[in-house]
Amino acid sequence: MIKIKTAEEIELMRESALVVSRTLGMLASEIKPGANPLQLDKLAEDFIREQGAEPGFLGMYDFPNTLNWSPNEQVVHGIPNNELLKDGDVISVDCGALKNGFYGDHAYTFEVGEVAEDTKKLLKVTKESLYVGIREFKLGNRVGDVGFAIQNYCENHGYGIVRELVGHGLGTELHEDPQMPNYGKRGRGKKFVDGMVVAIEPMVNMGTRRIKQLKDGWTILTADGKPSAHFEHDVALIDGKPELLSTFQYIYDALGIESNEEEEFRSKKLQL
Repeated sequence: MIKIKTAEEIELMRESALVVSRTLGMLASEIKPGANPLQLDKLAEDFIREQGAEPGFLGMYDFPNTLNWSPNEQVVHGIPNNELLKDGDVISVDCGALKNGFYGDHAYTFEVGEVAEDTKKLLKVTKESLYVGIREFKLGNRVGDVGFAIQNYCENHGYGIVRELVGHGLGTELHEDPQMPNYGKRGRGKKFVDGMVVAIEPMVNMGTRRIKQLKDGWTILTADGKPSAHFEHDVALIDGKPELLSTFQYIYDALGIESNEEEEFRSKKLQL
């Protein structure tokens, strides 16, 4: 059952989402060759707690860490370890936080040093597909409209869309209805109504869409060993239109990136 949020609950969810946004922004300055993932994971845990929140992933389903840390061919759900970052790596960092009884949950794939051009393109297209999907999260549309838009955009660039893992509703639970696949058919699935909050999160592979799982029971990898990318935003449906609750602006400020990509999804200026 889809849980519709009130305006007041959506504002509380914005607070939770921005805890994650600030945490990813803090990490952006630390993600570089030679960095230790376990040390960054502890930094993230402490930073979330300093904001009056709890790490959303730590201990959930017995997950051992604060961050899902997924380098290169790892798609999602990677576990931080002591393997130092190398020049040319890409790292998908997925983070969650629980504050005021509501979850924030979003992700960004970072470049480490000088990254290969074909990998840069994968990241660019995956992030673009996130906003292509968000545009379809509007009154009267359905789940399949978002999935179709993301799938069509990425497959037109020759990439594989992961099927087994999907976005989801968000609220007092980390995973609520509806499921939000990154593939689908127009006009299919549950209809969107005001007050819905979802996490839209394309997971896109450079090669095959097929995946496999490590024996740790968590880490998902591409079946062909090629890189994967993952970007995620928390989005509310307000007055018939998508409204971003999370932001990448903290990351962009840390990395010196100029971007206005989020402006069309904000009814008022973001207060950083």
